Amino acid sequence: MKKRILTWLQATSDQLHIGNYFGSIKSMLDLSNEFEDAEIFLFTAIMHTYTWIHDWNVLKTNVMNSLKLFLACGADPNKFIIYNPADIAGHAQLTWVLTCLTIMWTMERMHSYKDALTKWKAWEIWVGTFCYPILMASDILLYDADLVPVWRDQKQHVEYARDIAQKFNNQYWETFKVPGVYIRDEVSVVPWTDGRKMSKSYNNYIWLLDDEKTVLKRVKQIPTSTQTVEESKNPDECNVYKILKLFLNDKENQEIRNRYETGWLSYKEVKDYLYEKIITFLKPIQEKYNQISDKEVLDLLEKNAKIVNEISNKKIEEIYKKIGFKL
Repeated sequence: MKKRILTWLQATSDQLHIGNYFGSIKSMLDLSNEFEDAEIFLFTAIMHTYTWIHDWNVLKTNVMNSLKLFLACGADPNKFIIYNPADIAGHAQLTWVLTCLTIMWTMERMHSYKDALTKWKAWEIWVGTFCYPILMASDILLYDADLVPVWRDQKQHVEYARDIAQKFNNQYWETFKVPGVYIRDEVSVVPWTDGRKMSKSYNNYIWLLDDEKTVLKRVKQIPTSTQTVEESKNPDECNVYKILKLFLNDKENQEIRNRYETGWLSYKEVKDYLYEKIITFLKPIQEKYNQISDKEVLDLLEKNAKIVNEISNKKIEEIYKKIGFKL
């Protein structure tokens, strides 16, 4: 049986930025090449996003655009089984089963709930936010995933999925495969103008669909030191270089590092170089994005829903028999 990998695509915005690409999408694409013979299940996190976005039009637009951008970035629909969990009844069915087997204390110590408490009072937090990790566990366990690639700050969710799978297996015999955690930290944080990670929350990003004028404006805003042109500079202390190196091959990287260390490199010159690299990177993505229709995405989701539902239905039937739901 082929190794099965499960991952997901966020739907928290109607666009993806460069930080999303290098911090997440590129890792997914690399993963598909690293595990050529594996089945890679990728779902859009529409049900997770509903924990805080309740506008149907916003939710639909976010999901559609994120999927189109994922495909435009080079995702092969023959390698990724891309689906919408809202088309699969098993996600909600298993979530209820696991909810009934999870104690309050477990959810109270989860990062998602603790983060919410830093922003709101307990009585202002949706129950969906509190139970978010349970839905995530259902997404994973429903398909007997072997590996779940996550960044280190998401590891706790997979650990809960492992724990609840083992608890179920101990109580109702072997049912779920206990998933492995696959940590990918190579480019987990992409910095931008203020040294913080690129994020919509910080308003320090470049969207993958931004035009040339907007990109130029953003690049010009990157703060630099007061060192003169002729001075030698440490590239690792330069905000411009920290972003630029994401777009360079080894030879280009070494050349620009030498320029920094030798001196006579102006920040304007290196910003112009970064701007050219970003535009060259974005252009083919934007061209591909404009060629992908909504119908193409919907047809892909419909086709894969049949594949995924068949797997899900078998697992739910097995679970329902064991817990007594199937009379």
